[in-house]
Amino acid sequence: MNLCRTFFISLMVCLLATQVSYGQKNSKVRKANEEFYAGHYSSAADMLRKAYSSVKNKEEQADILFKIGECYRLINEPLRSESWYLKAIGKGYKDPVAILYLAEAKKMNQKYAEAKEEFKKYREKTPGDRRGEDGIKSCDMALTWMENMNGYVVENMKFFNSRQADFSPAYASDDYTTVYFTSSREAATGKAVNAVTGESFSDIFVSKLDRKNVWSQPVPVDGEINTEFDEGMCSFSSDFRTMYFTRCRNAKNKVWGCHILSAQLSNGAWTKVKVVEIGNDSLVIAHPAISPDDLTLYFVSDMPGGQGGKDIWKITRRDAGEEWGSPENLGAEINTPNDEMFPYVHSDGTLYFSSGGHIGLGGLDIFKAKYDGGNWTVENMGYPINSFADDFGITFQSDNEQGFFSSSRTTRGDDDIFVFSFPPLAFNLTVVVVDEKNNTPLSGAIVKIISSDGITNEMPAGADGTFKTSMKPNTDYVFIASRKGYLNGKERETTKGMDRSKDFRITIPMASIENPIELTNIFYDFAKWNLRPESMVALDKLVETLTDNPHITIELGSHTDSRGSESDNQTLAQRRAQAVVNYLIEKGIAADRLTPKGYGEAQPKVVTEQMAGQYPFLKPGVKLTEEYINSLSDATDRETAHQQNRRTEFRVLRTDYAE
Repeated sequence: MNLCRTFFISLMVCLLATQVSYGQKNSKVRKANEEFYAGHYSSAADMLRKAYSSVKNKEEQADILFKIGECYRLINEPLRSESWYLKAIGKGYKDPVAILYLAEAKKMNQKYAEAKEEFKKYREKTPGDRRGEDGIKSCDMALTWMENMNGYVVENMKFFNSRQADFSPAYASDDYTTVYFTSSREAATGKAVNAVTGESFSDIFVSKLDRKNVWSQPVPVDGEINTEFDEGMCSFSSDFRTMYFTRCRNAKNKVWGCHILSAQLSNGAWTKVKVVEIGNDSLVIAHPAISPDDLTLYFVSDMPGGQGGKDIWKITRRDAGEEWGSPENLGAEINTPNDEMFPYVHSDGTLYFSSGGHIGLGGLDIFKAKYDGGNWTVENMGYPINSFADDFGITFQSDNEQGFFSSSRTTRGDDDIFVFSFPPLAFNLTVVVVDEKNNTPLSGAIVKIISSDGITNEMPAGADGTFKTSMKPNTDYVFIASRKGYLNGKERETTKGMDRSKDFRITIPMASIENPIELTNIFYDFAKWNLRPESMVALDKLVETLTDNPHITIELGSHTDSRGSESDNQTLAQRRAQAVVNYLIEKGIAADRLTPKGYGEAQPKVVTEQMAGQYPFLKPGVKLTEEYINSLSDATDRETAHQQNRRTEFRVLRTDYAE
């Protein structure tokens, strides 16, 4: 049986007991109802099944079937609860909540498509209830989360777990070698069975890590903590000298509710146990979580003034020695009409909690919430922290992304404690240096690696033009490749904002200085030499190239097509080349590094392999003379060929320039 909701079953028993009339003439039904409203769900399910055959009224039959489903829902057996809710609905059970619970059971049984259809039915019947729409979204998101794991590694913590329920771990020392947790295993306080849960009363246990990295056999904590009642879910002050925990008092025929208590550590044992005064004795107040500054105590209750179900509340104080203030509900951004439980406050102030109302994978999911002073931002922890089952009671090792949480995902059905960790981020990088024209690898290149943390390294490319290295998290990188006979090439990469490991591969193209290099996307209006705005992007790239190669001087050559007179084309080309030079000078490039040259129509372009691949009507090696272009039969092809001749190029004149 799953015990994560144990400390709220008691209150529900009290509430339900006030709603039932024990005047039924059918003694089997009356006794089964008595067992059900007493919270003895396992035995109640058996008695209700037997009573069903003695009932002829269809409405009463539907009520019995629904209650059997409730029994199995409350002891966390979703496979059985699904079956009985389905029977109740088939028999005509009128309350739409049966459809909602059927949908939730199907979701916990990983039948997401079927669950989605049931949530749609519930939405149609209760359009004002957000649980229908949220349920639909959760079915869609569950598959996405499971396909895209969040990077955490999760393993069953076998040292802590027993055949009974073990849950809600908490670190009890600043070196993380002492862990407290709640368990229903047989304890030193007796062998009595809790009539509500059907298992032993839960107690708080402790396990310690020795120098050989082995956890000790869990034992009940020393002192005045564990009693004949249920104790569990503890939280520690910043100095680990004060413990807050939950105690639920109950007996065979009476339930007093649950309270949060505090205790002080003295000589290795917990003493001075007293109730934290939050509400009256009839309320359930449980699941304490103390903030790192010891001034805010979060807790869970369904006291009046909440959003529905169990909500997370808080009380605050200005000083550790002062009395606590009045309870405050965390509001609708945290709390939903369903249950929110098991709060935990990280050292960085992030609030973690479990919810059955926010969009999740199954039963209870673990969420993290950050407060910006005005609003909460809530995020699902994703898979594999969360699963189709109940996941709850998380705790962290302060600044480390590792710790423990509890879950009912095990095949035995009881809660177990799991250990989780986020492996260090690994960013592996492969760099390939290639010739820009033919994409062949360039051996002998040297790549300078400049990172935003101020570190600069150099790596040689191998015979295949590659080398491998690693990158640091949250860092920007610039890679500058150099090789004799080539312009320096540059690429950028970053690991900033990345929360998952990744293998990177970047290619750095390098341009040979032996041949002219064409500047693509340089545009002019017809018969004009003024640069159009869309040309600026390509020219800014040239500014960057000249900055990265400070020792070169270049000639800017402008070419026209053959239409128009030769002298006009020559003049136009010279003016266009000068326009490019003027732009580069405005951007800070020294004038004596730049030589404008207008070629007009004198140097038709020769078709390259790359051009032929883009324009199949052109043949590699052909010179685009006026005669050749005029021989093309298609007017569109002729215009394309003329366009190839209209170009701006630069070629390196010197490589020893010095200011």
